Amino acid sequence: MAGRALVLGGGGVGGIGWLAGMVYGLSEAGVELGDADVVFGTSAGSAVAAQLLALRTPQELPRELYERQLADPEGEIPARLGTGVMARFVWAALTSRTPEAYGRKVGRMALAARTPTEAARRAAIESRLVSPQWPDGPLRIAAVDTATGTLRVFDKDSGVPLADAVAASCAVPGVWPTWPIEGRRWTDGGVYSPANAHLASGYERVVVLAPIASGGGPLASPAAQGGRLAEQGARVAVVTPSEAAKDAIGRNALDPSVRAAAARAGREQAKDHAGEVAQVWGD
Repeated sequence: MAGRALVLGGGGVGGIGWLAGMVYGLSEAGVELGDADVVFGTSAGSAVAAQLLALRTPQELPRELYERQLADPEGEIPARLGTGVMARFVWAALTSRTPEAYGRKVGRMALAARTPTEAARRAAIESRLVSPQWPDGPLRIAAVDTATGTLRVFDKDSGVPLADAVAASCAVPGVWPTWPIEGRRWTDGGVYSPANAHLASGYERVVVLAPIASGGGPLASPAAQGGRLAEQGARVAVVTPSEAAKDAIGRNALDPSVRAAAARAGREQAKDHAGEVAQVWGD
């Protein structure tokens, strides 16, 4: 086993803010997560990962990433997960034995949902990116095939534009349009698991920042996935939002207005985890 992996999980616009605050707060404490040998991004985490690796300047990017969250969220589209959509998620989880089976059921629901246009969604995704180009750094973005429920990881060698990979990974079912890539339709990478930390199998040191702490049904929680990585011999730190951060994110993580408060809460929370993360991350 060798190398360091950073895993950034899903969690809406509020999750983007919290992740940006955590990354910046840890940077202030001397822990530069942008130095990772690989960064796995799921949903909100894909947008943050793309920004973090955009210029490969670890001492400057975390602050820029954080300050972007404090600005007016121009370009973002307010949204909410309705009770009907949530009920379908619960039903799919209770009636599925595997993430793939769950993904197929949620995928069908996502395909049938009325959502904003792809053009509007693309504009929102592009507003989050520092550059439209894949970074030279080792970025991996997770999304789920609506037809099969399988997880795919896109990278710069996949032949897919960065904005398309992020849009697919961030395609919250029932809220945003499923995304067309290579003749297939894709939905949120968090449909497979909230963080997809299992993708970091084989890495010696793994830091998981996960805005959504819980799993459910066939979907493994970040803590459970981190535990399995530790059983394989990795040194692992899993960080999820504190109570204060949860309050800052609020009940609707898809509301762009919570982004700044979530970022500030993440930056503050980082102080409590800097030692733990530094011990795992090493020099």
